[in-house]
Parts: sequence; structure tokens; C-alpha cells
Amino acid sequence: MDAVGLLPLVFDALLRVARIAALVAGGVFLADLAVEFGAVERVAGLSRYLTGPANLPDEAGTAILTTAASTTAGYGMLADFRESGRLSDRATLVAVTVNTFFGFVQHVFTFYAPVLIPILGLQVGVMYVGARAGIALAITLVGVLGGALLLPSSDAGGREGERREPVDEAPPAGGEATDGGTATARERARAAADSSLSTLRRIVPRLAVVYVLVTVLVARVDVESLSAAAGPLAEVAGLPAAAIPVVVIFAFDTTSGAATVAPLVGDALTPEQAVATMLLGGIVSFAVSTFKRSIPFQYGVWGPEFGSKVVLLNTGLKVAFIGVAVAFFLV
Repeated sequence: MDAVGLLPLVFDALLRVARIAALVAGGVFLADLAVEFGAVERVAGLSRYLTGPANLPDEAGTAILTTAASTTAGYGMLADFRESGRLSDRATLVAVTVNTFFGFVQHVFTFYAPVLIPILGLQVGVMYVGARAGIALAITLVGVLGGALLLPSSDAGGREGERREPVDEAPPAGGEATDGGTATARERARAAADSSLSTLRRIVPRLAVVYVLVTVLVARVDVESLSAAAGPLAEVAGLPAAAIPVVVIFAFDTTSGAATVAPLVGDALTPEQAVATMLLGGIVSFAVSTFKRSIPFQYGVWGPEFGSKVVLLNTGLKVAFIGVAVAFFLV
């Protein structure tokens, strides 16, 4: 593909970056506003059932609850709290893991309930959505357990329990501005905007560079060849031959995969086999989406070093628990 042919792809990648950057900007600005106006303490009571046992500071709870409305905005808040030194690297990884179930919740109302369950039918649809919910909840509980074991009870940010050095000096949490609490609402909003701009100047250029590079690479490499793994994967799981094309289709389009598996239930596949088939398709799909979307996003938000840790953690936990769920339905 020549340079002219790549221009539409680059333009599409930049549009995607613009959309993501807008959501990240909203999350980062909300995070800074929450700190400036003391909203962290007000919201913290709602999330302390999770952040308390996980030894996470109140700021993490604000981001976790935000994730239920927007995963991108929630990640933006966590990135801002980490950049400003309020969350350690270890605490951030715990918070990212705890985030998982809340990121799933929003999809129940926007996709699973209105789209997927009607296609699959009530029995298979509820079984599949319940399995995905169980996987997400299990990962969240692993995060809570990890925080309880790995984070000191007084963790307020910083590696090995010590506070991270902030990239830019930030006002303390709890609603007090740097002037002792005498700032007006406009001054606090301006301080939040200044802090947000500083964070976005680091995040957005990384997003743009990584997304463009991955878009060009995908155009030159047949990423969908990963679907070749669908057949052996289904055979190892002991699924009927009818499951193989479903796994392949489901890997690249969830709605089409659901429409393909629905008429097979009760004839070629049992409900349990249908759910296991879709979960296997999810593993292949996750491999593709990790390369095309997750890596560019995580590298853009966190940078390559810490972004790699987030990707490896998310990938390992999701694949492991999907595997457990597949085994459960096929035993």
C-alpha cells in the first residue's frame, strides 16, 4: 500500500484519537475538579466498600465509579491521579483491576440487554451475559484481594507505599486549594483546567503517535489471520464442528456471531455449548482488539512501560477467567 492509500487510514486514526482524547479530557478535568472542590470525600462513601478492603485511596473510588459511565473517562481520571502522585504504580494497577466490573456494567444497558439477549433468546442470552458478568466480577474481586495483600493500609500514592513524586505540583485532596481554602469557585475551576491541560499535553501526543503507527501496521499485516486459531481452540475445548465458524465470526463481530449461533441452539449446540463457543470467540476477539485498540489506548494514556503492565495484567486475567468459565460450561 502506497503513501496515498495510507492517508485515509491515518485520517481515520486521528479522528479516533480525537474522540478518545475528548473523553480522556473530560475524565481528567472531572478528576481535577473533584480534588479542587472536595468532591472526592463526598463520593468516597459510595465506593469505600471496594476501596477500603483494597487499601486504595478515596481518589481511586471516584475513578472507579466514573468507569460505570465511561471506561475511557475512568481511565483518564486514574491517569491523572497517578501523574499527580496521588496513586502509586502498584495502587494504579490494583485500581485498574477493580475497575473491570464497573466497565462491564455500562455495556449491560447499552448492548447486552437491548441487543444481544433479544438475538440469543432469554435462556442463552442471560447465561452468556451472566457468564461475562461473573468473569468481570471475579477480576474485580482479584483486584480487591490484591490490594489487601500488596498495598499498605495507609497507601496514599507512591511506589512501595511511598508517595510518587508528582510531575506537576497539585493541590491536596479534600477540597482545600493551595491557598488554604480561600479560592473562589472560578479560581478552583481554573486550577483544575490548568492541571488537566498539563496531563493532556503528555497523553494526547502519545495517543496520536501510537494509534497512527498501529493503523499503518494493521493495514500491512493480516491481523485477522489470528482467526486461524479458532478451529484448534474449539477442538481442544471439545466443541462440535458447528462451533468453529461461530467462533471465527464472533471473534470479529459480536452481533453477527450471536445471530449465527442463535439458530444452532437446541440442534447443533446445547445452550451450554453455545455460551462456551461465544466465550472462546471472545478470547480470539480479545487478542485482535488488544492489538488494534487496547495497546494504542493504554500506551497513549500511560506510556509504553506502564501501559505494557496494564495490558499484560488485563489480558492475563481476562483470558484466565474466560478459560475457567468455558471449562465450567463444558464439564
